[in-house]
This record gives sequence, C-alpha cells and structure tokens, in this order.
Amino acid sequence: MSNQYHDPANVNNPEHQEHHIVSPKVYLGIFGILMLGTVLTVVASMINMGPFNPVVALAIAVTKAVFVVLFFMHVKYSSRLVKLTVGCGFFTFLILVIMSLSDYISRAWGLW
Repeated sequence: MSNQYHDPANVNNPEHQEHHIVSPKVYLGIFGILMLGTVLTVVASMINMGPFNPVVALAIAVTKAVFVVLFFMHVKYSSRLVKLTVGCGFFTFLILVIMSLSDYISRAWGLW
C-alpha cells in the first residue's frame, strides 16, 4: 500500500476543519433571548388574539428553534452543505404547516 493518498494534516477532509470557539457571553445572550421568548409565549397565551393565537405561538417557537439550531448546534459556523440541509428541513416543516393549515381553514365547519 502506497502512502501517496495519505493526508496527515487532513487538509482534504472538510469534516476535520478547525472548530469555531463560541464565547460564554454569546451562550448567555442566546439563553437570555430564549428566556425572553418563553416569557413572550406565556404572555401571548394569556391574550385572546382569535385565530392568530396559533400563528403567534408558532412564530415564537420557530424563532426560538432558529436560535437553538444556529448557536447551540453550531450551524452558524458550519459548512454551506450543513446550512443547506438545515434550510431544507425548515422548508419541509413550513410546507407541512402550510398544508395542514390550508386543510384546516378550508373545511366547512358545522355544515354537515
């Protein structure tokens, strides 16, 4: 076996790139944002917004999820392929929510 394909520095392997170090201040800031989102969720649940209650709750939940994915899962500092994969997951989630809501809205409630 020849060593012509051996790469001791792992230069050609994108999985072995140097990791980005996130400071504790960033984590504490994100924690504060998530706690603020939790408080907003509780406050929004106490306000009667009619049919917009689930919309507001989902908007807050998705915003919190984006912060968790970007910072705690380190997607913000990952390769473009990882970002594309996560974006496709959110796009799929969005399609499922829109299709579910369109089915729910288009029903003839109480007419049958």
